[in-house]
Amino acid sequence: MNKQPLVGIIMGSQSDLPVMRDAAEFLESANIPFEVTIVSAHRTPERMIDYASSARSRGLKVIIAGAGGAAHLPGMVASLTTLPVIGVPVKSHNSIDGWDSVLSILQMPGGIPVATVALNGSKNAGVLAASIISTFENDVVEYLADYKEKLKAKVMLSVKDVETKGWK
Repeated sequence: MNKQPLVGIIMGSQSDLPVMRDAAEFLESANIPFEVTIVSAHRTPERMIDYASSARSRGLKVIIAGAGGAAHLPGMVASLTTLPVIGVPVKSHNSIDGWDSVLSILQMPGGIPVATVALNGSKNAGVLAASIISTFENDVVEYLADYKEKLKAKVMLSVKDVETKGWK
């Protein structure tokens, strides 16, 4: 696989980094090159426009955008690019239990889709980005198949444990 970043991970502020780190760690484990930066829809709108409009020409294939509060970043980025955008609602300090972020990202108007993962669910954003990359990178197909087999094995160990030891 080439070293050119295939996934862009962006967030509205540095305070989102602890949540967004899970997406980066998953992509790193899958050996998928990515970039991470801060792009604020409200405080640096020109930067957001430049980032989103140049993403495809820079070789990106998917953008993961995390945002808290009003959470406009994923939708605004999606409006500026034809690349798939995965939104990660972040429960930030100014958030209303995170629901404001979830709904801001989830309720996109027709024609501007944003794939939305769970609140603080950036690991799933990384998995979804890897799934998209796997449509043209066979190494990623193999990685994801192995990853899912490991998930299955972990559940089966839990089944065995509960069935032999009981629920107490």
